[in-house]
Amino acid sequence: MEFVVANIAPIMFVNLIIFLLLGFPVAFTLAATGVLYGLFAIELNLMQPALFQALPQRIFGIVANDTLLAVPFFTLMGLILERSGMAEDLLDTIGQLFGPLRGGLAIAVVLVGAMLAATTGVISASVISMGLISLPIMLRYGYDRRLATGVIAASGTLSQIIPPSIVLIILADQLGRSIGDMYRGAMLPGLLLALSYIVYVVIVAIVRPNKVPALPEEARVYIEPNGSRGLKSLLVLTVVAALAAHFGSMHYFSTHPSIPIDEHVVIIMMLWGATAWVIAILNRVLKLNMLSQIAERVTFVMIPPLFLIFLVLGTIFIGVATPTEGGAMGAVGAVLMAASRRRLSWTQLKQAMTATTQLSCFVVFILVGSTIFTLSFRGINGDLWVESLLIDLPGGEWGFLIFVSVFTFLLAFFLDFFELAFIIVPLLGPVADKMGIDLIWFGVLLAVNMQTSFMHPPFGFALFFLRSVAPKEDYTDVVTGQRIAKVTTGDIYWGSVPFIMIQVTMIVVVLVFPGIVTHYKGNEVKIDESTIEFGVDDVYGSDSYGDPFGSDAGNAFQ
Repeated sequence: MEFVVANIAPIMFVNLIIFLLLGFPVAFTLAATGVLYGLFAIELNLMQPALFQALPQRIFGIVANDTLLAVPFFTLMGLILERSGMAEDLLDTIGQLFGPLRGGLAIAVVLVGAMLAATTGVISASVISMGLISLPIMLRYGYDRRLATGVIAASGTLSQIIPPSIVLIILADQLGRSIGDMYRGAMLPGLLLALSYIVYVVIVAIVRPNKVPALPEEARVYIEPNGSRGLKSLLVLTVVAALAAHFGSMHYFSTHPSIPIDEHVVIIMMLWGATAWVIAILNRVLKLNMLSQIAERVTFVMIPPLFLIFLVLGTIFIGVATPTEGGAMGAVGAVLMAASRRRLSWTQLKQAMTATTQLSCFVVFILVGSTIFTLSFRGINGDLWVESLLIDLPGGEWGFLIFVSVFTFLLAFFLDFFELAFIIVPLLGPVADKMGIDLIWFGVLLAVNMQTSFMHPPFGFALFFLRSVAPKEDYTDVVTGQRIAKVTTGDIYWGSVPFIMIQVTMIVVVLVFPGIVTHYKGNEVKIDESTIEFGVDDVYGSDSYGDPFGSDAGNAFQ
């Protein structure tokens, strides 16, 4: 019993992991472990019974948390866009654009994965959509099975790191930081990760060209009467729209010389998209025939989702809207976009809203369970045990970061993102903060690391989603009539390995070059320290790391 009393915190944590690995529901496992060990600690006089009286206040703090409102908005936006047929149109258009290149179909999958990530933010929607649409095409034209499945699964997981990711919302909430800053910090690593996937495909195309053949002539749809692909017309449209956007924004930039780079990019891209859209509309209405088929197709298919991306993320980055407001605008914009394409019925809307409600309740229930667990864990000084364990690691800050990265990577083999975010982040966040580590950078580092949890064999969710839509038996292709071999589970698992290594490399890059995340500070508001006043927080709120009494009363900056 003396041993149990002296080591009750690590025993509680190990028991939680064991129960999760046995398959018990996450929310109820967290809550039950917290209650049972809390009662046990009270019996051993290790914790005061009055501590549990703070539990209702903690739950009220969760329900009243405005940050979490962004979760249902972005989820609804993603589900509606997924049902609007946007993924099919994007894959078809970008596939035709890059298909004639070796590896072009794989590059198209990565680009569509990045665009879906910036609009849907839902990994299941991305992986299933691309698996259903692009995998049969890649198999039809002779792509290597492992590369085809790996690039689809990896591109689908981009929705976990590229804003408006739900992962980043949860991490910002758990670390007590701004969602806008988390989005801004994660944008560059997410885009670099997508670029890394493309570079890998290009290298494979050079070294092993037979694994990524080009789209054959008979499969190329958008061909001009003169036999060309019409790319010159697309290039001219892009340049004209870019010049118009540049000159159109010069007056604004001259009158606002100190605006950050984020706002520069948002304004120029929105003007570029609007200009290209107007040119394409005039070309079609006036029947000018200035644009090729591929140029017109790219404009009408890609500009609407790009405009929605900049409507949501742009307003957040330049400070016009909060993430919750941006999510609300995105949801409304998604409904209007789907309705304008005549691809949204009442049944589809109802299904999207039902799925959004289920996911939102899932998140809140896990957060309630996590709060109960954290309450008891802190009551038995588990936070001090974790702090002493991690701060005393050899190597100081670097030793801590390397340990956290390896520990998270290993746990990701068995636990999914939500389990990791609600269990280990509240324990690691205070230690990182005490060591002076920037918590936005720390959160993005964890997000890139947790992203691997969706790719890890044998429990990666992206692999499960792809397995559900990949052909399980040999089949006859409806276009070519040839017999196509099935995709085995081993193909999917081995196909994920190179992309897991790319993700691990990105973790190292974020560690070594923190500036790719901390650039968000360039737009930071300067505070006059002489104006700081001390006050008392709302007793019904909750602090960043799960303070059992809901606030750091008397110590919070107002």
